[in-house]
Amino acid sequence: MERLSNIRNIGISAHIDSGKTTLTERILFYAGRIHRMQEVKGKEGGATMDFMELEKERGITITSAATTVDWDGKEVNIIDTPGHVDFTVEVERSLRVLDGAVLVLCAVGGVQSQSMTVDRQMRRYRVPRIAFINKMDRVGADPIRVVGELEQKLGHVAVPLQLPMGAGDDFEGLIDLILMKAVYFDGSAGETVRYADIPAAYADDADRARNGMLDTLSLYDDELMEVMLEGTDPSEDQIHTAIRRATIAREITPVMLGTAYRNKGVQCLLDGTVRYLSSPLDRVAYACDNANDGAETTITADPGGPMVAMAFKICDEPFGQVSYARIYQGEMKRGQMYKIARTGKSQRIGRIYRLHAEKREDLDTARAGDIVGLMGIDCVSGDTLCDQEISLSLESMHCPEPVISIAIEAAGTKDRDAVSKALNRFGKEDPTFHAHFDEDAGQTILSGMGELHLEVYIERIKREYKAEVIVGKPRIQYREAPTVETKFNHKHKKQTGGSGQFAHIIGRLIPLDLDGDEDYEFEAKVAGGRIPTEYIPSVDKGFQMARPKGPLAGFEVVGVKMLLEDGSSHAVDSSDLAFQVCARATFREAVRAAKPVLLEPIMKVEIEVPAEFQGTVSGDIASRRGLIIDSEIKANAVVLTAEVPLAKMFGYSTDLRSQTQGQATFSMEFHSYRRMPGSVQEEIIEAVRKEKAAAKK
Repeated sequence: MERLSNIRNIGISAHIDSGKTTLTERILFYAGRIHRMQEVKGKEGGATMDFMELEKERGITITSAATTVDWDGKEVNIIDTPGHVDFTVEVERSLRVLDGAVLVLCAVGGVQSQSMTVDRQMRRYRVPRIAFINKMDRVGADPIRVVGELEQKLGHVAVPLQLPMGAGDDFEGLIDLILMKAVYFDGSAGETVRYADIPAAYADDADRARNGMLDTLSLYDDELMEVMLEGTDPSEDQIHTAIRRATIAREITPVMLGTAYRNKGVQCLLDGTVRYLSSPLDRVAYACDNANDGAETTITADPGGPMVAMAFKICDEPFGQVSYARIYQGEMKRGQMYKIARTGKSQRIGRIYRLHAEKREDLDTARAGDIVGLMGIDCVSGDTLCDQEISLSLESMHCPEPVISIAIEAAGTKDRDAVSKALNRFGKEDPTFHAHFDEDAGQTILSGMGELHLEVYIERIKREYKAEVIVGKPRIQYREAPTVETKFNHKHKKQTGGSGQFAHIIGRLIPLDLDGDEDYEFEAKVAGGRIPTEYIPSVDKGFQMARPKGPLAGFEVVGVKMLLEDGSSHAVDSSDLAFQVCARATFREAVRAAKPVLLEPIMKVEIEVPAEFQGTVSGDIASRRGLIIDSEIKANAVVLTAEVPLAKMFGYSTDLRSQTQGQATFSMEFHSYRRMPGSVQEEIIEAVRKEKAAAKK
C-alpha cells in the first residue's frame, strides 16, 4: 500500500497554445528524464512528447503521450494531451483513467473556450485538479483576472498558493504563501530553486494574500478552523494537509503560477502535484458485475485482489497493436491469460511496457495504479480486462459524435488496399473517426470532429501508407427531426409460396425536445398480447434500423419517440424479420408525415481580435448567419464569443487572417444542433438530390 500512496497519475490539459507540451518538457528535464530541453517549434526535433512528424511540423499535439518521472520519492505517470477541440477524445479517454490533472491557463488569455470543455470533462470523471497559470512572462499577464475567471466562468473555489513578483518582462519569481518566502529560479535553465526573504515591496500584499488563503481553506477544514479560532498560526503541515484534503474532495482548486518557457515555477508545480493530488488509494472506481445482472460494484486499488484494467487507447503500429491500459486492481503478468469483458473471450498478454512518449521499457509485471502499454491483445478503446474467474465492466468513456464528413477515393488501384488498411486502423484507434461506404454515392465517407481532424488523417494516409487519395468537398452531418405528432397504422403482408410474412403495428410518433439528452425513445403499450412479447424488441430494432437515413435528405433522424400501442400477428407467418421489415417501412412513412425539418451543427466560436478590427470581424460573423453572444475586453484585445453554423466556418482561419492583418486568433467547438432557416433547408435538399443524381450517372 505504501507503493500505491507514492503513485500519481496526472494529465496536463488546457486550451490550445496554453503551453502544455512546453510545461511537460520542463517537467521531464527537472525530473532528470531528459538531459536537454527542446521547444515545441524548435529546429532540433521538437518537444519529446510530440513525437509524430505531423506534430513536429505543425507545432501542435495530436495524440496524447504518456511518460513516467520520479519526483520527491513519488512515481508520477504523466499524460500530455492535445488542446485542439478536434482531438478532444484524446483528452476524454486520458482523463477517464487519471487520478488528478493540471489545468493549464494562459496568464493573458485566461479561461478560454477549450478550458471550459476540459473542465467539463474533469467534472464528468470526478478528477481533482490544480490550476497552473502559465506564460507569466507575456505582456498583459494578469493572474488576478485569471483567478476571477476560474471562479466566475468555471465555478471553482480558486485558492492561490503563490503571489507573482512582477509580470511580463519584469516577472522575476514567486512568493510562496505557505512558507512565506520569495522563490527564485537561478541558473541558465532555472534548475536551481532559491528561497529568500520576501522583498519589502511585496510584504503587505503577501500578508493579505496569505490571510485570504487561510480564510478560504478554513471553510473546508475543521482542524484548520479550530487552530485559527485559537489565534495561533497554523503549521506548514497543517496547511498542506488541509489543501490536499479539500483538493481531493474537489472542494477547492489550488492555483500556482509560472512561465514554463522561461523556466520559472515548474519545480513548485511538481511539488504541489505530488503533495496535493490524489494517489490511486484516494480514488474509487465503479464497475458493473456482468455475472450479477450488471450490479454496480466498487474497485479499490488492492494489489492482492483480482486483476481489473481498462484499455483506454489503441495504437496500431508496424509490429502490432499497442494498447494503453490503466491497472485498477491486482497484478497483471506478462504471458498470462485475461478476459475481455465485452466479448467474454480470454487473450494472452504478450508484452508489458513502461511508456516514455514513443520509447518503451519492458516489464514482467504491472500493478494496481500503473499506466502501461500492452502487446498481444486484440481489444478496442474502453474495453475492460480482468481475471478469468470474474467478469467486470468498468464505466466506459464518453465519445462525442462526428459533425463533419468528406468523401475520399483511392487515386489508383494500387492504393486501395493501403487506404483500406489505414481506415481500419484509424477507426480502431479513434472512436470519433468514422468511415463507411455510401452505396448511393459510390464513395467512402470519412466523418470526424472538424476540418483539422480529417486533414490530419488524410495526411497520415499519404505519409504512413504511401497512398494517394482524391478528397471531395467537406460534408456536414445534418440531422432530421419531426415537428408534429402523427399516428401510424401499417400492415406488412407478403405471400410468396410456403410460409409468408405478416406484421401489423399501430401507434404514434411523438417529437422529443431537441435540447434533451435522448435522440430516440421507444415505448410499448400493447395490451392483451395483440403482438406477442417476443416481437416487441423486433419492432424497436426495425425503427432504429430506419433512423440513419431520414426521408428529407438521407440524414439521421433524431428527437423522436415511437409509441407502440396496438397491432396484430399471424400464428404462422409472423416472425422477427417480418416485424423488423414492417417497423422500418412504418418509421419512414411516419417521419415523412410528421413534417420533418433539417437541423444543422452550430459551433461555439471564440475569437480574440485587436479592438480596431472588432467591427469588421463582427460584421463577418453576422454574414455567416452567426450570433455574437458575448464580448469581453482583455488587455489590448477583444474576445468575441459567437454561435455560428458549421457550414459557414470552412476556410475561416484564412478569412480571419486577411481581415485582421494576421493578428486575430480563434478556436471553435461543437455547441448543439439547431433548426435551420427554410430557404437554407431547400438548398441543402436540392444539393443532395443533385449529388445522388450525379452519382447514379
